[in-house]
Amino acid sequence: MRITDTSDLWWKSAVIYCLDVETFLDWNDDGIGDFEGLSHRMDYLHQLGITCLWLMPFYPTPDRDDGYDIADFYGIDPRLGNHGDFVEMMRMAKDRGIRVIVDLVVNHTSDTHPWFVEARKSKDNPYRDYYVWRDHPPRKKVEPVFPDVEDSIWELDPKTNQYYLHNFYKFQPDLNVTNPKVRDEIVKIMGFWLELGVSGFRVDAVPFLVDPSGAQTTDGALAEPLDFLKSLRGFLGRRSGDAMMLGEANLPRADQLDYFGGADADGLTMQFDFITMQNLYLSLARHDPAPLIAAIKSRPAVAVESQWANFVRNHDELTLDKLSDAERQEVFDAFGPEPRMQVYGRGIIRRLPTMLDGDPRRIRMVYSLMFSLPGTPVLFYGEEIGMGERLDIGDRTSVRTPMQWTDGKNGGFSNAAPSKLPLPLVDDGFGPEHVNVSAQRHDRESLLHFVTRLIKRYRSSPEMGWGEFTLLAHDAPAVFAHCLTGAEGRMIALHNFSGNPVSVSLRVPDTEPGDELVGLIVGNETVELDDRGTTTIQLDGYGYRWYRVINPTGKRLG
Repeated sequence: MRITDTSDLWWKSAVIYCLDVETFLDWNDDGIGDFEGLSHRMDYLHQLGITCLWLMPFYPTPDRDDGYDIADFYGIDPRLGNHGDFVEMMRMAKDRGIRVIVDLVVNHTSDTHPWFVEARKSKDNPYRDYYVWRDHPPRKKVEPVFPDVEDSIWELDPKTNQYYLHNFYKFQPDLNVTNPKVRDEIVKIMGFWLELGVSGFRVDAVPFLVDPSGAQTTDGALAEPLDFLKSLRGFLGRRSGDAMMLGEANLPRADQLDYFGGADADGLTMQFDFITMQNLYLSLARHDPAPLIAAIKSRPAVAVESQWANFVRNHDELTLDKLSDAERQEVFDAFGPEPRMQVYGRGIIRRLPTMLDGDPRRIRMVYSLMFSLPGTPVLFYGEEIGMGERLDIGDRTSVRTPMQWTDGKNGGFSNAAPSKLPLPLVDDGFGPEHVNVSAQRHDRESLLHFVTRLIKRYRSSPEMGWGEFTLLAHDAPAVFAHCLTGAEGRMIALHNFSGNPVSVSLRVPDTEPGDELVGLIVGNETVELDDRGTTTIQLDGYGYRWYRVINPTGKRLG
């Protein structure tokens, strides 16, 4: 496929940036981030190089689960602004070539949502079947998503003396997706935001939305639970030919393929690769790329319209549920050894820089690796400057502290009293007095400039989003070396998981006489290949290199 044919599948080479409006920038100084503040930082995001903005929930909410307990799917939380502010933000993003996707959280609602308020009034209320009710909880016990907080997924409603289903918190009753009316409502929600210009949705908790376990039915699982997902993808195609669905589906590989829609690619457009992420941390703990290599090799082949989303940190706990108990303990010991750093028995509530003890070599190596892996990179706000977390907040919100813009009051996030902020700022060596955008913008050696350079190189290398992945044979066990080959050319990347310098002898397959390697992110390095396409490259401890394979007679730029 020629590079000019890729625009319809824009997500294949996008750079996605996730943020919470509430904690990004407070423009009116009431203590809460708002859409006006986000609009005023659109130039910053453009200069960083991101091409797709993912907004965490901004809908009206009682805010008992950081906005994921939604009381109105069509509204804007008044603390953040109004629809006019949202549309103005969308215009500013579009003018800078930045697409916007929004969280689609339709597995459940808040218990204050008008649908649930009506449903609780009586068993024959028209909204009763919008939710899942039982006279008695099923005998088979299912563990809640948050076992440290909830001990059951069923809660008794004393008003009607029936139990309602809630896979998450008890104040988040699950919607009954087997009800055609609920499905129609979900489509209306999607259609509404598409009309306001969004380019797609990050679909929350997809496995619970399609209910393959049968918790919502009295006679077992739905016959074809993924048909609902396919119907949503079909709706997107009809309403907006290039809109996408990025799914949160932490599943085994075989199930992931089904959620993509298999060879037909009529399910999720993209999926987060939780398995690769978890094995990356196991590789970091062992200083050995072998677990990461195995995870990448286990990816099923997917259609060209499908894509993996790569990340090293997201807005939730860093889940390690796909590792064995022994492997999970290895990662805990290396990166979250204290009980306060762990949650739910399966995850860590720290950001990458603190887990790596602030070592700039390892931090940069990890981000270099993420951007070079086959797939689409996803950044969580603050990663580009190396923000830390606030462990005393606890739970998943420890990594959702306000963005650190300056070393001034409240890190430049707001001029309000600190007590009015949605969360306290980081207060250790990773706080705003040490880590902030303003200082790093003026430091050419900063992490911010490094990530900006990675994004620039990624965006100019379509083979990284589109290319065919190949592991490269070499003689250095601590090094992950791979090649990505696309219609426009080839690049190779090397990453040293060891703190010791290494000499890597490797062969680049299918080279032609005169081919050479031109460095992309470290200096203006040029590496010569012999007639067999072999060479030796020196890597520092935790060193990394990207190269483009160039023939002097060709027209491809380095």
